[in-house]
Amino acid sequence: MTSASPPPAPIARSGVVGAEREPILQLDDALDAPETLLRAADDLAFAPAFGPAGGYPGLRAPAPRAYVETIVAGLTPAIAATFGLGAIRPVKADCAFSIVTLPPDRLSRPQRAPHVDTTDRWQFAILHYLCDARFGGTAFYRHRATGYETVTAEREAAFRTVRAREGESSGYVEDGAPWFERIGEVAAAFNRVVVYRSQLLHSGRILAPELLSPDPRRGRLTANIFVTYAPD
Repeated sequence: MTSASPPPAPIARSGVVGAEREPILQLDDALDAPETLLRAADDLAFAPAFGPAGGYPGLRAPAPRAYVETIVAGLTPAIAATFGLGAIRPVKADCAFSIVTLPPDRLSRPQRAPHVDTTDRWQFAILHYLCDARFGGTAFYRHRATGYETVTAEREAAFRTVRAREGESSGYVEDGAPWFERIGEVAAAFNRVVVYRSQLLHSGRILAPELLSPDPRRGRLTANIFVTYAPD
């Protein structure tokens, strides 16, 4: 698959966010022919990925397996180095094309607040933007009442107990106030990849809801990989 070939010298950088100093890995110009991914998305049947309990606020469709395998293989050394994991091997990877489509007034309560994907510290989100900066990137948050920036298995019960007494934003998350504080963000850019631990509190930043569209060529299209590692 041509679009899954990384360019000769992609621009990678890393940093940390918050008091917990969680690493964030960013790779610009990630693929040499990202338009091939757009053509693949054109031919897919996207379906809703949400329900009354929340979920992704839009549509999803499976991404090509060859793309997933190439991205995971190519990024594993950088992930191991950035997150200080030592020798690792991927044991599971799931991926979908995703398009945010829900208008702010149709969001469920969980979709109006920062979230984690799992409490497993070995799972990582690899988010590939296939849209431009107008659609907003991804922001990371601290929960003010607990001080948590990551939600581990040990923290989950306390976090959920406190959150049950709190409210949520009126629409898509911005600064998170008064219950959350934004501690960092990565802007969207076409063909940019960002990697972070799935247990880090985060939310997509939807800067212009009026631009949301179910059309992969016109909407907030991303490829979302969730990869789980084990020590090798």
